[in-house]
Amino acid sequence: MSTRRRARLAIASLTGPAYLWLMLTIFVPLGAMLLFSFLTVAPMGGREAEFTLKHYGAYLDKGFYVDLTWSSLRLGIDVTLWCVMLGYPAALALARHVPGRWREAIFLLIVLPFWSNTLVRVFSWTIVLRNGGFLDQLVHFVAPDAPALDILYSYPATVIGLVHSFVPYLILTCYLSLQAIDESLIEAARSLGASSLTTFRRVILPLSLPGLLAGMILIFVPVIGSFMEPRILGGTSGMMLGTVIEDQFTTVFNWPLGAALSYILLAIVLLVMIAAYPLLKRQLAGLEGGVA
Repeated sequence: MSTRRRARLAIASLTGPAYLWLMLTIFVPLGAMLLFSFLTVAPMGGREAEFTLKHYGAYLDKGFYVDLTWSSLRLGIDVTLWCVMLGYPAALALARHVPGRWREAIFLLIVLPFWSNTLVRVFSWTIVLRNGGFLDQLVHFVAPDAPALDILYSYPATVIGLVHSFVPYLILTCYLSLQAIDESLIEAARSLGASSLTTFRRVILPLSLPGLLAGMILIFVPVIGSFMEPRILGGTSGMMLGTVIEDQFTTVFNWPLGAALSYILLAIVLLVMIAAYPLLKRQLAGLEGGVA
């Protein structure tokens, strides 16, 4: 047996169990959900199910679902943009300006939300954002005559809760890209007379763009399907496609419709990614050419 073949067998024996586990835990449930989306009823409790396309047709027949889809996409875009505006400068400061000891402490604060339950974090925002809550008291402490600040059960409250949950992902992915930038490239740009803004635009941003794009994808995809934050913080204005899907599984027990709506949302996400891929690839190529 050749050395190359032995190396391939060794790699397969090491990675095979992991890939098998991923296949069982990802593709098997997805396949079962896809099957459910084409059934009239969930085949449980002795009920007989038949093949149908009515659940996919219901999405197009009822404009309600289409409107919720646009609302979910808008929520994903808004949360992603706010995470970029807050997370990228924080990652840049951590990677380029914060010394090692303080960096470790700040990193602890960034990952601290991951140590608590998501439901607890969301409900804690209801205490902060409600009328008479912490934020309202802070505003009235600064400006006693200001009107009551009650943004709970509103779209901004949903955005705030989701940004708090997902901005650490963007900070971490951007930090890894920024930390990997060779310091000699920045020193070379400065020695050639480039200003701080030019150095950032021509060197730092292009080289950190992969981490930025990865963070944006990690945020956008789960946010458009979120249901807990919109339901708890948004109230009646937090109705999204994700909340409707969750209702189909937990309240209405219409699993086929919930599965169909889930796959429609998945198809929309894939179409958005496919449509954006050429633009992102061209942008990355242009920025890399600018660095060179």
